[in-house]
Amino acid sequence: MAPAETGAWRIFGLEAGDMAMLTGWALYAAIFFTPFIQEDVAVIGAATVSLAEVVHTEAVLPVILAGLVASDAWKYWMGRLARRYEWAHKFAEKPGVSIAGDLINKEFLQTMLTARFVPGTRIPTYIAAGFFKAHYPRYILTLTLTASLYIGIVFGLFHSVGAVAGEEALIWLPVGAVVLLVAYILFRWLNHRRKHEGVMTPLSKELDHPMPGMPGFEGTPLEKDEKEEE
Repeated sequence: MAPAETGAWRIFGLEAGDMAMLTGWALYAAIFFTPFIQEDVAVIGAATVSLAEVVHTEAVLPVILAGLVASDAWKYWMGRLARRYEWAHKFAEKPGVSIAGDLINKEFLQTMLTARFVPGTRIPTYIAAGFFKAHYPRYILTLTLTASLYIGIVFGLFHSVGAVAGEEALIWLPVGAVVLLVAYILFRWLNHRRKHEGVMTPLSKELDHPMPGMPGFEGTPLEKDEKEEE
């Protein structure tokens, strides 16, 4: 089947033929930079245009992979900078970072793998990797491996379901994936508001703790602000 040629398939209300007009640098740039905004949506979008044959799968795979790795590579350095500069403390003091740091030190690969598949745990995990001085080449290699696994699963799911469901898959498959993602994030947010649990749910914020090597702070910036008010 060649949906880009027939224009029969629609992606979020747009004809596949119209989407094909975005191919080239503009589309690939969008695929690369979208992970900096929301990684899961970026992967879903890349898998969708691949399923619609707007782009060649073998061409879009390295682009979305590079986007995922690039969007996470710098977060490591926010953790490293937090050990030296006060302005960077806000990154390392996010709820769940200290918990992620404990897990990074004990089970690096398992923690990085879990973070890849659980939205909401990635940022604290990646910042913790930097704060606790995980080996950066190992960090990048693990990022690449976990991102490749995640992309492979999503693309494989989209193409396998698309092969069975046909053209209708381009309507309900990406929409369903985004709805599930939003529902999950909303559930996590409501759970956090109700139970005061941190982003490393089901680990609660009571397990968060001050991290060694944080200059100028005995605990968290919040604690410091409270002392100043007193």
